[in-house]
Amino acid sequence: MSGGFEELDTRSKTERLAELAEQAKSCSACSLSRTRTNVVFGVGNPEAPLVIIGEGPGQNEDSTGIPFVGRSGILLDECLKVCGITRKHIYICNVIRCRACQYEAGRLQNRPPTAEEAKACQPWLEQTLQIIRPLVILCLGSPSANAIIHRNFRMSQERGQWYESKYARHTMASWHPAYILRMEGEAYSNAKNDLINDIEQARKRVILARKEPPKTSLFDE
Repeated sequence: MSGGFEELDTRSKTERLAELAEQAKSCSACSLSRTRTNVVFGVGNPEAPLVIIGEGPGQNEDSTGIPFVGRSGILLDECLKVCGITRKHIYICNVIRCRACQYEAGRLQNRPPTAEEAKACQPWLEQTLQIIRPLVILCLGSPSANAIIHRNFRMSQERGQWYESKYARHTMASWHPAYILRMEGEAYSNAKNDLINDIEQARKRVILARKEPPKTSLFDE
């Protein structure tokens, strides 16, 4: 169209995400493309008002191409179920789409993604959020909070607090299930309860956000 307006994309969010995921399969923006089995793009409801964002795929996710499977996924699903939520109600993805790993003792072991790897993968995350336009984002773990809320996020001090980010009006961070699984006893129970409470707060915030007037986001600028 003329007059400075872009042509309206009439495809559904499902179609647009599927095309983006297909494009990501051939991404070679960083060295993780050489060791991955699958690009782990995202899963869930493209129309979801709530998006949950983790750090990155591990071995199970790399094998299946699905985020949050294995022990971390089971724990996350348990916490979601307590709040009356299933994966069909939300969309789940990660800051990076390929497994960050290194050889130790003759086998590949998970490792935190580098800043360069996260930066290389940022366009996929931003395009995903641009399509979904969530009302609420729940970040799991500090790397996700650093990417979405603000740099140098302090999980021990800022977990459970609401922030406005450029990706959603309501954004909060909670413990990553993998972090909780490394705990035992009372510490495990407390951290799991924190995650359940934070998911419940996110669910309630969605209800409130739906009553708010629309707001221009960075995607409209």
